[in-house]
Amino acid sequence: MASFIVEGGHSLKGTLPVQGAKNEALQVICATLLTTEPVVIHNLPDILDIQNLILLLQEMGVEVSKLDRSSYCFCAKSLNDNYLKSDDFLQKCAKLRGSVMLIGPLLARMGEVLYARPGGDKIGRRRLDTHFIGLQKLGAKLEYVADKSAYYLQADGLKGVYMLLDEASVTGTANILMAAVLAKGTTTIYNAACEPYLQQLSKMLVSMGAKINGIGSNLLTIEGVGALHGTEHSVLPDMIEVGSFIGMAALTESEIIIPKVSIPDLGIIPDAFRRMGIVVEQRDDDLFIPRQEHYEIDSFMDGSILQFADAPWPGLTPDLLSVLLVVATQARGSVLIHQKMFESRLFFVDKLIDMGAQIILCDPHRAVVIGHDKKRRLKAGQMTSPDIRAGIALLLAAMSADGTSKIDHIDQIDRGYENIEGRLNALGANIIRV
Repeated sequence: MASFIVEGGHSLKGTLPVQGAKNEALQVICATLLTTEPVVIHNLPDILDIQNLILLLQEMGVEVSKLDRSSYCFCAKSLNDNYLKSDDFLQKCAKLRGSVMLIGPLLARMGEVLYARPGGDKIGRRRLDTHFIGLQKLGAKLEYVADKSAYYLQADGLKGVYMLLDEASVTGTANILMAAVLAKGTTTIYNAACEPYLQQLSKMLVSMGAKINGIGSNLLTIEGVGALHGTEHSVLPDMIEVGSFIGMAALTESEIIIPKVSIPDLGIIPDAFRRMGIVVEQRDDDLFIPRQEHYEIDSFMDGSILQFADAPWPGLTPDLLSVLLVVATQARGSVLIHQKMFESRLFFVDKLIDMGAQIILCDPHRAVVIGHDKKRRLKAGQMTSPDIRAGIALLLAAMSADGTSKIDHIDQIDRGYENIEGRLNALGANIIRV
């Protein structure tokens, strides 16, 4: 198991490029199963989750060609039906959360799918009800296969229908959308997720011949078609990485340029960090973060303590609350972090408390952070990365701490961040992988 040895106290300076978006990449790779023709995808991040999903598709019979460092061609001309029913397929699905988005395409393409409960981050309950209920409304039959701990869905033919989702689930919407594009008739999805990455999936499907109206809204109307064809698609920059780099610059008193971030697709992320007192300058499609010795957390207009809470798009993404929490430990002022969606995502704060942070964990969902204003820096420690986002937050904390820290289980960080130590070391950090 690999670890990071992080020497804190180094300021960074320079240009820090952003990788392709992990969450979009997982969706559009799965969508390649919907056609027998080649699909070329550019700007794929070289991270563990993407590598593992590509390997899984190859096992399923998809022909995959690497065109350059971040571009791949996928051709799902034929799929291995025997492998799709094998224990090896179930085991690999169980280890990869992103594999959940194979359900919709396989059901639409093959008429059946056997799928194990997916793995991924240990951040609390992540139910699949929205996925399955939506697919059942399209005509699928669902049963649980106890001896395999797997779900079996079967459909003689999917048919369009109106549905109101019980939650605006991103992956749930993606699964239902990918199944609906090949269903007979018209499907209407109300309370659909509308994140930029889902918009990108929709645009890619349209370029493949799908008929989708309402892209970017929470009301999608899909007119089913008989078949899809190949296309070429480019993945957006990763908004979570952009936010992570803004927070890193503030914590380490660094001056960085984050280029080509696709500012219209960042939503309120830059403004969230501005409310933390961090200067974020827009320069065309780049962001410039100047060196700041101090930053002060804003208050609400009535003078009450500022609160950051996650919400479906265009609200604040839950994936950045861990970073905002760490950034707040060195700010002037206090903030309430309210993580609504996942029960276990704040449990990493005990590591920050051990490092000297002043944090009150009110319950599994809420934490109050009292900023040190850098008068009392975090001290180095030994910690373990519990999930991708907590992992990057702990890395940022270690970079700002006095002394040398060790972070174990960094394969969690590798799942979401491409060559993170190499990119940060190039600008002045001191991070060693062991």
